[in-house]
Amino acid sequence: MKPTLRKFVVIPGILLAAIALMTVLSQFKPEPPKRENENLDLLVETLTLELSTESFRINSQGTVRPRTQTVLSAEVAGSIVSISDQFNAGGVFENGEVLMRIDPTNYTVEVDKAEALLAQRQIEFDGAEKLRKQGYRAESEFASAKAALASARAELVSARRNLERTYIRLPYEGMVLSKNTDIGQFVNRGTQLGVTFATDTAEIRLPLTDLDLAFVDLPDAASAGKATGPKVSLTATQKGKPVHWDAEIVRSEGVVDENSRVTYAVAQVDDPYRLHGDGNALPVGTFVAAEIAGSNVVDVIRIPRMALRGADQVLVVDVENKIDIRSVEVVRSDAKFAYIGSGVTVGERITITALEAPTNGMSVRTAESIAAEMAKSDDTVVSQVEGD
Repeated sequence: MKPTLRKFVVIPGILLAAIALMTVLSQFKPEPPKRENENLDLLVETLTLELSTESFRINSQGTVRPRTQTVLSAEVAGSIVSISDQFNAGGVFENGEVLMRIDPTNYTVEVDKAEALLAQRQIEFDGAEKLRKQGYRAESEFASAKAALASARAELVSARRNLERTYIRLPYEGMVLSKNTDIGQFVNRGTQLGVTFATDTAEIRLPLTDLDLAFVDLPDAASAGKATGPKVSLTATQKGKPVHWDAEIVRSEGVVDENSRVTYAVAQVDDPYRLHGDGNALPVGTFVAAEIAGSNVVDVIRIPRMALRGADQVLVVDVENKIDIRSVEVVRSDAKFAYIGSGVTVGERITITALEAPTNGMSVRTAESIAAEMAKSDDTVVSQVEGD
C-alpha cells in the first residue's frame, strides 16, 4: 500500500476506534445520585403573642428653674453703706440675713422726730381728756386732740418702717443670681439692686403631648398642691457622666400651648443644691431629660419595635407557615417595644425577622417547622430499617 493511501486509511480508523471505545466506556459509567429539591423558603424567627400589663414611662425634657425668684429693688433712697460678702453672683445667704444696708441716718432722724411728736400729741390728748371730764373743753377739741395723737402714731410707724427698709434682706434661704449695685452707690426708690432665688425647691416644666396625657395621671387644677403626682426620674450629664435625681409632678399648668400644642407639667425637686443633704447638686439652668412614671395599662401585647412594619403592620405567620400582613392598633411605642391593643390575638405568631419584600401568602420556614421535618425524616429512616 502506498504511503499516501495508508495515511488516509489509518488516521480515520484510529478516530473511529476512539469513538467506539468512549461509547463502550460510557455505558459502564454509574449514574450520579439524585438530589431532592431543597426547600428554599426563607427561615424566620417567630414570636408567640401574649397579653401583658404594662407600666409606661413617659419621656420629656426641660430646664431647671427656681420656684421663687426675686428682683430686689430699693424701697428707700440713699447711699449703699455696706454689702454682705455673700451678695455676689453664686453667693448663698440665710433666711433674714442682711445683704446690704442703705445709709440709715436720715431715717433714724425721722424716727426720733416722730417719737417726739407722738410724745407731744400724747400730752395734749391727756390734757384735753382731763379738761373734758371737768367740763372745760368742748367735745370737738377733744376729738381734734385724739385725731392728732393717732396721726402721730401713724407717722412713727411709717418712720420706723422706712428705717427698717434700709436693711435689704429676704424671708428665705437662697442664692444670688446677679448683682446690680455696689457699696457707695446712691439709689432711689425702685432702683434694681440684684436678682435672687430660693434654694428650697426648683421646678422643671415638662412638655407633654396629647398622646402622653393618655398614659399619665396629672394633678388637676382643683388638687394642685394637695394630691401626690407621678414620680419623675431626672438625668443630666455632669463632668462627662450621667447623674440622676428624683422629682415629683406637683401640678399641670392647665393650658395648651397655642404654638406647640403641648401641655406643661411641672416637676419639683427639693433642695436642688443639696445644702441640707448629700448627693449631687442640680444647678438652676441645667437641661435635664425626664422619665415620668405613667399609668398601668392592662391586656396589651408587647412586641419588639423592629417587628413593627411601617407604622401599624405586623407579619403574622399562620399555621401553614405563610405570611399574613396584618394591620394592628398600636397603643404606644418607644425605642425598644411597640404595644398592640387590637388586630392580632393571643397565641398567634409574628415574625421578628426583617423581610425585604414580604407578600401575603408567602411561605417561610420556622424553627418549629424545621424540627418537625427532621423528626419526620428520622421516623422514615427508622421505618425503613425496621422493614429491612
